[in-house]
Amino acid sequence: MAFKTDIQIAREAKKKPIQEIGAKLGISSDDLLPYGHDKAKVSQSFINSVQDREDGKLILVTAINPTPAGEGKTTTTVGLGDGLNRIGKNAVVCIREASLGPNFGMKGGAAGGGYSQIVPMEEMNLHFTGDFHAITSAHNLLSAMIDNHIYWGNELDIDTRRVVWRRALDMNDRALRQITASLGGVSNGFPREAGFDITVASEVMAILCLAKDLDDLQERLGQMIVAYRRDRTPVFCRDIKADGAMTVLLKDAMQPNIVQTLENNPAFVHGGPFANIAHGCNSVIATTTALKLADYVVTEAGFGADLGAEKFLNIKCRKAGIAPSAVVLVATVRAMKMNGGVAKADLGREDVAAVNSGCANLGRHIENLKSFGVPVVVAINHFVTDTDAEVQAVKDYVATQGSEAVLSRHWELGSEGSADLATKVVDIIEKGEANFAPIYPDEMSLSDKINTIATKIYRADAAVMDNKILKQLADWEEQGYGNLPVCMAKTQYSFTTDPEMRGAPTGFTIPVREVRLSAGAGFVVAICGEIMTMPGLPRVPSAENIRLNADGDVEGLF
Repeated sequence: MAFKTDIQIAREAKKKPIQEIGAKLGISSDDLLPYGHDKAKVSQSFINSVQDREDGKLILVTAINPTPAGEGKTTTTVGLGDGLNRIGKNAVVCIREASLGPNFGMKGGAAGGGYSQIVPMEEMNLHFTGDFHAITSAHNLLSAMIDNHIYWGNELDIDTRRVVWRRALDMNDRALRQITASLGGVSNGFPREAGFDITVASEVMAILCLAKDLDDLQERLGQMIVAYRRDRTPVFCRDIKADGAMTVLLKDAMQPNIVQTLENNPAFVHGGPFANIAHGCNSVIATTTALKLADYVVTEAGFGADLGAEKFLNIKCRKAGIAPSAVVLVATVRAMKMNGGVAKADLGREDVAAVNSGCANLGRHIENLKSFGVPVVVAINHFVTDTDAEVQAVKDYVATQGSEAVLSRHWELGSEGSADLATKVVDIIEKGEANFAPIYPDEMSLSDKINTIATKIYRADAAVMDNKILKQLADWEEQGYGNLPVCMAKTQYSFTTDPEMRGAPTGFTIPVREVRLSAGAGFVVAICGEIMTMPGLPRVPSAENIRLNADGDVEGLF
């Protein structure tokens, strides 16, 4: 049976004017700043006007460790939002914006799939409303001003060997990971080592996603540490006097974007930090605004629950003062088989034994999520090759873990296929069993926080940090940063730092290669194993197949 591609389905969508979508949430056309007919930004004045309303219920969608078979976390997020609306609930979806890097690389788009998508699909996966360009520009304005300050006399006495602010680009470009800048003579400045991170790993991205308003945004930008003097004292962004101009560049990007699902239900799409190298959640301002406007808010956290959900619960919820009422953990029969040792080429054949073997990965995620005090529902994202026996094997396993698994066919049927999942989620929320708490307190030492995540979430024997890293963490604690949460940068494919090690491994350690202080965002980044903050393109990048057809339509996006 031939299925339409995501982009074909999206192109056939019967979209409504964005003013009609806003009206569903009580947003008047005067409070929408339209970008064309089908997307808009919500004004800050409207956001300010709803702050005295009660919050709706927050639902987090996360997943098992991703496999090449595909899990469909965003697809499930969108499907659940549509399903909740189908059963008569007032629900809105909150997801992140897509980075150009993976779109042209290997991962593809980030707007859902099948009949559970957010539209306009092409714009969302490309330039959208320009938020990422604004973030990239603001980030690199600071870079330019740092080097300019050094060039014109270096009044702040910056040690050029200790400039820690890197440049940013929203593209996978491994050649820029480590560079030498300012070559070519006296007029070009003082040569020094530098490098690029992908925009979604930028601290500016993290700040935009964690800031409550423009004043908070500028204060956080000013607190970013960009360099150190020879006496090792920090130089802040505000010392360079870049925070005001950066805020101007980010003024419009700070306002959440509203679009619609294929079923014309509202969706906020705003911010986009990666979860393997950043904190992996959409913006606080989008989520908290949605909670004021809807009874149920469905949001997602990037990659597997060991990364995105852990950071959502330990960083975003802690900083924003929000808490989920339920967590939906996405799994697929195909991924269970891959975790059970089946090759991707053989996933079409029934193998109940492999499903049972691979469920250990799912079980560990269930146990981890429950340790935060939140009830967990497993969504089995249906694929046409799944057999009844394989689906039942997953359901039976999940029952042994004290949770329930629900088969969801939203990719194929839209909200009709996710109504059962939506009903189950509402039932669990109405029981009121959530008692959320982060897994470590603010006052715990930074090294102990890293070890806590490594041992309690990844199930490692320990996090391995050399004396240089331990001293750096101790220095930051002495400077007043000890109460910050930690953001683990680690491969998404495994609980370990080895992307090939699937399942639920034990008997390993987590090597911490480097730590970075994101003083403005409000967390410490621990870079583990071989993870890169500037990804590279695969041998055959998706960009090779993306083009315009004879009608001027985009071809090749997933």
